[in-house]
Amino acid sequence: MQKQLTLIIDKIIEEVRQVQVLGADDKIITDITADSRVVEEGSLFICLKGATVDGHKFLQMAVEKGAVAALVEDVPEEIPEGVTLLVVPDTRKAMEAVVPYFYDYPGKNMRMLGITGTNGKTTTTNIIRTVLRRAGYKVGLIGTINIMIEDKVTEAHNTTPDVVDLQKALYAMKNAGCDYVVMEVSSHALVLNRVAGCEYDCAVLTNITQDHLDFHKTIENYRDAKSLLFEGLANGTKENKNAVFNMDDASSEIIKARTKVNCLTYGKGHDNDIYPISFDVQAKEMALQLATPVGEMNLNLKITGEFNVYNVMSAVACLLAEKVDKEIICDVLNGFDGVPGRFQLVEAGQPYTVIVDYAHTPDGLDNVLKTARSITKGKLWAIFGCGGDRDNKKRPIMGGIALELADKVVVTSDNPRTEDPEKIIDQIFVALQDVPAGKEVYRISDRREAIEYVLANAEADDVIMIAGKGHENYQILKDRTIHFDDREVVLEYWSEK
Repeated sequence: MQKQLTLIIDKIIEEVRQVQVLGADDKIITDITADSRVVEEGSLFICLKGATVDGHKFLQMAVEKGAVAALVEDVPEEIPEGVTLLVVPDTRKAMEAVVPYFYDYPGKNMRMLGITGTNGKTTTTNIIRTVLRRAGYKVGLIGTINIMIEDKVTEAHNTTPDVVDLQKALYAMKNAGCDYVVMEVSSHALVLNRVAGCEYDCAVLTNITQDHLDFHKTIENYRDAKSLLFEGLANGTKENKNAVFNMDDASSEIIKARTKVNCLTYGKGHDNDIYPISFDVQAKEMALQLATPVGEMNLNLKITGEFNVYNVMSAVACLLAEKVDKEIICDVLNGFDGVPGRFQLVEAGQPYTVIVDYAHTPDGLDNVLKTARSITKGKLWAIFGCGGDRDNKKRPIMGGIALELADKVVVTSDNPRTEDPEKIIDQIFVALQDVPAGKEVYRISDRREAIEYVLANAEADDVIMIAGKGHENYQILKDRTIHFDDREVVLEYWSEK
């Protein structure tokens, strides 16, 4: 980093209410972390209580690695020598106050564009980033696939990082001279307040469909979580605040009513600010004519599918809210060739079409299979599974969607995590009992075997949709994480041919 960050304990006391100091109060803090593995000399270690791990158990380790102070809820019987304890009622709440302050609130010093929704966030953020850079701005991106500071890329571990990692990333972006941060904002991040200290300038809602009900329990709670981003837009001091809504999604009207800033809308209805006059979906491209507040946009896109019509409209609305020139937007969109793992064609010299997509929700699978169906001359194959330790209510729903839209359905494993892959498949198969004449259903739990079976049996003019993992190059099993990339499996199979 360009400058040495420091913080003295007196400043923490000013930021955090109800804090008791045990030990010297003149310590200088040069780093903050909640991960004992990355503690360094001068760190403030935050002892968080999680669902399975209690950070207080790692206090001694943190001190041995150089922590000079620690935020704690519980005072140990023996306080490690040389550490100052800052005792608070809730370390998570204290962290939300201290960390943005330590990094000097970078999320209030750049234009922050937050994209939320069940599907479409990654494509939308990448379009926006590409256009803003062409317009001459320096841009940081935080998303499902990676974190980018201009062209520098690091891998992302959560759609939205935790408070410490997010503020550290934003600080690096600010020091790199970024004008904008384009960010995927998850419902988990909003409920858990990982975005503490951030002031958003424009928020975009792509859609809300069933997902994460293992965490939120009900679709209403899920919608309320997304709503937090829009309800907080009016807070802060920056000018030109806007909210963008997909009015073809039922949740938009509800959340829009809670929003106190200017709103732009998009959707098929001609009463929206942005709507499609016409679009023509082809296998590898799409012609799209949009009506917008700054005039019509005639686009010849290298991305395809009706779902991408919505992604383009959401990005255009956000960019127009930021007053980006129409001609720049059109020029970039015509050259934008998609995002890895998002309706990505895999070319290996095969006689049929292979597409890899991240679709892992009912709505996502429905969208990609409908688009694939529209370009299929032969049979449509669907290979998919469902992740373990995640919303299990969507499993039979996704099975039903695959059976309705595909000719041949192959159910396999995704990231089973701690669950038995066969039991996950059992839940998907609840919807696959009555198979209509002319359709076929297969059960192959090993994902590589499933893909290779289809590659060996598909015929010319068939389309193979491999859904669920998209850009991911790993598979999370019960006892380990292995390297696994759907695209590589296809390329390796055909390289051997």
